[in-house]
Amino acid sequence: MKLHEYHARQLLSEYGIPIPSGEVVFNSKAARTAFSRHASPNCVVKVQVLMGGRGKAGGVQKVKNPEEAGVFTDKFLGKLFSTYQSAGEGKIVKSILITEDKPIREEYYLAIVVDRAKNQPVILFSKEGGVEIEEVAAKNPSAIHKIHFSPNKLPSSEQILSSIQPLYSNSALPRQIVSITEKLAKLFLEKDASTCEINPLALVEGDRVLALDAKMVFDDNALFRHPEIQAMKDPEEEDERERKAKESGLSYVSMNGNVGCLVNGAGLAMATMDMIKLAGGEPANFLDVGGGATTAQVSEGFKIILQDPHVQAILVNIFGGIMKCDVIAEGVIQASREIKHQVPLVVRLEGTRVEEGRALLKNSNLSIISCQTIKEAAEMSVKKAKEYALAHAHSY
Repeated sequence: MKLHEYHARQLLSEYGIPIPSGEVVFNSKAARTAFSRHASPNCVVKVQVLMGGRGKAGGVQKVKNPEEAGVFTDKFLGKLFSTYQSAGEGKIVKSILITEDKPIREEYYLAIVVDRAKNQPVILFSKEGGVEIEEVAAKNPSAIHKIHFSPNKLPSSEQILSSIQPLYSNSALPRQIVSITEKLAKLFLEKDASTCEINPLALVEGDRVLALDAKMVFDDNALFRHPEIQAMKDPEEEDERERKAKESGLSYVSMNGNVGCLVNGAGLAMATMDMIKLAGGEPANFLDVGGGATTAQVSEGFKIILQDPHVQAILVNIFGGIMKCDVIAEGVIQASREIKHQVPLVVRLEGTRVEEGRALLKNSNLSIISCQTIKEAAEMSVKKAKEYALAHAHSY
């Protein structure tokens, strides 16, 4: 679960992490009033949508008077907004954050995430903040300092200071950063977060360090322990396909490709996406229907995949273990007849009663392409997606 920036700021403040003054507004009149309350002498106005790259898309600006704050709000509020990180998919702007403008002397990057390779939380700190951390990692990986700690125990100030102190000649500055890091680590553990990011963490006038922007993501499986976090959820920002999948007991993650995937088992789903990439294609989604998928779930999976207008082929890759291949084939056939999809459908079955399943697909009189290996199926789905795209080029 992701939080809007204004909610993330609220949590930072609750944990004693210093932030600029500000407030969220929902109309231009409130924006003008908020400017007068927080200007120093200018304000920064930000659209509140759950996507990165807002600044580059014009959604973060400095304003010099109440009128400019109102004009910005009228320009974006209630309108679709997208960035290069949203792959062209827009979100309706429903609120605007207005904060005091603090002249920045230096920008840093601070985050706490889960290092899945080490099964530990890790503090990420860099003196190069205010930019995409991926760029820093690619160009200068040594600029990112990592401090691992136990999920059962907060890191000590000495542990953090030993990594940050050598980066600064000013002895007072690292102490402020360490204090903020300790508080962020406490928030991360107590609230069951998976990402807590401050970018930039800025040095401003008076040698003060402030969190100027924040991104927070929380573990959905732990939300039952945190009703106060769950109350901050914006259901309209949630991907509609992901919501429907969750209601049907399916694991679905939307991606930016054109080959829809319907697979049983997370490991097989990951392998399927890898094979699509190796074949020169791009997966449109991760969709795990589980080991005991029913015909209804397979059908719902098809519907969810086809809601994505970028899908130009579907690859079904099922291993029949708990559920037999002939039963799976019947589910695919029934779903195909019910949905009457136009995009090519490639099916690869393996496992118990696989020959019976393949025979059912062959005799279905439906346009189903049956493949025997995952490599063959991936290559076929990529090929068919390209053919479909060419045949329907006028539609895009």
